[in-house]
Amino acid sequence: MKVVHIIEALGGGIYTYFEDLTHHFENDTILQKVQTFILYSDNRKEIDPEKVSQLFSTIPTVKIEMKRQINFISDFSAIHKLVRELQKIKPDVVHLHSSKAGVLGRIACSFLNPKPIVFYTPHGYAFLRTDIAPIAKKGYWYIEKFFQKFFGGITIACGDSEFELAKQLGKATMIRNGIDISAIEKYSQAVNNPKLTIGIAGRITAARNPRQFNAIALEFPEYQFLWIGDGEERNQITAPNIKITGWFLEKKQVYEQINALDIYLQTSLWEGLPIAVLEAMVLQKPVIATKINGNKDTVVQKETGFLYQEISELSSYFKILEDSKIRAQLGNNAKTRCKDLFDKAKNFTALQELYERYFFAAAKDFQKSKTKSH
Repeated sequence: MKVVHIIEALGGGIYTYFEDLTHHFENDTILQKVQTFILYSDNRKEIDPEKVSQLFSTIPTVKIEMKRQINFISDFSAIHKLVRELQKIKPDVVHLHSSKAGVLGRIACSFLNPKPIVFYTPHGYAFLRTDIAPIAKKGYWYIEKFFQKFFGGITIACGDSEFELAKQLGKATMIRNGIDISAIEKYSQAVNNPKLTIGIAGRITAARNPRQFNAIALEFPEYQFLWIGDGEERNQITAPNIKITGWFLEKKQVYEQINALDIYLQTSLWEGLPIAVLEAMVLQKPVIATKINGNKDTVVQKETGFLYQEISELSSYFKILEDSKIRAQLGNNAKTRCKDLFDKAKNFTALQELYERYFFAAAKDFQKSKTKSH
């Protein structure tokens, strides 16, 4: 069975997702059943092309220019290249990742004969964005609805909230994001900060809401804040008690920085299912996060952390978490929840089984139709 992944947004959490997915599907036993190909774009600013080539060194890949924004000339060129590459591969299954790949990939697949089975994972629907006008949000919703109805495919939601939205748009199932728990937990060490240290990991962009992160730091000058990463909106970070680490070349450095926190704070405006939050949970950090889709799928109120809507709510949560015993208790609960729901070994095995189930069902239907025609 040949499976092609098409990725427009290979950065942030999706990079980590594909790092783990690649390791799963390059296993010798799985290779006997599933041959994986990757068509990707490296347009995102935080992508290191050298790291990407290392990541996919064991899997056939083709780089195809895809832009996040709607651009008819660029999009037409991308579709043409996708069709050409897909015709060479002749895939049985095509899995599209992110809203833009969902559009371009489904158009490209419609030109193939025979037609592959198409899956699509939004990793956070574009119509959830809050940095665009309401009319644009509505437009993205109609695009999702149109392409689901007229081009088909099955949506694989990466979390519970995304699954609820996906069911409203068409045929959907859910396989949660997963992470490599054993690889991350070895970075868990005891922490003894002179000041309560609160941080976030990821790109400094509108989606992560650096303006609010900065406002929180100004509101609580008695605490130390840390932004693990960098990005185009770093000018929003002005509070004297915030340190920006910049990008790290090695993932282990990110884990070490997350481990050095007392509390993980996710100020996102919209999410799919945040990988960085899962990583913090494995490192036994209590998580405080905005009460939005995606975050609600990871944090259990008062059990693994807290969800908030207004900055005013944070005062009581920070006060509670000043107690190291409570932090340890919630952090332990967070790690247990990760093991139960977000283990990549379980979730990528479920993904593989989903591919196989639809592939064998399609093969059976084809055989039946062939027999009838004779």
